[in-house]
Amino acid sequence: MKYSQQIGIAAALVLLGLCFLPWTIIESKGLTISGFAAEGTSFGRPGLFHVFFCTAAILFFAIPRIWTKRTNVFIGAINLAWAIRNYVLVSSCMFGECPVKQPALYGILACAIIIQIMVLFPKMPVVKREEGE
Repeated sequence: MKYSQQIGIAAALVLLGLCFLPWTIIESKGLTISGFAAEGTSFGRPGLFHVFFCTAAILFFAIPRIWTKRTNVFIGAINLAWAIRNYVLVSSCMFGECPVKQPALYGILACAIIIQIMVLFPKMPVVKREEGE
């Protein structure tokens, strides 16, 4: 794809921004859970993992070397797995209380899927070699 690297960088930047928005709201306790603010729960700060791997993905999208494109496939897969883990963990019902899912939670999952698709289509120039070489 012609614009796969730019789309991947844009999706990673959007994912980084979505980490600061509310993911779920637990109305009975009055808690708002985001990627960096999950006080009152045992979720920790799940957005930090996304920050690390999205920063690495952006860097590897920008560097035109074959090893960065291969490494980016691995990074994109880990980022997608972490997004799925966050979706399942943060949106699941616990002790009879179901949190209200916010659009940012769906956006994180969508951006991680887009990043994974874009790392599978790197833009690398093909060098033709002659028979005698």
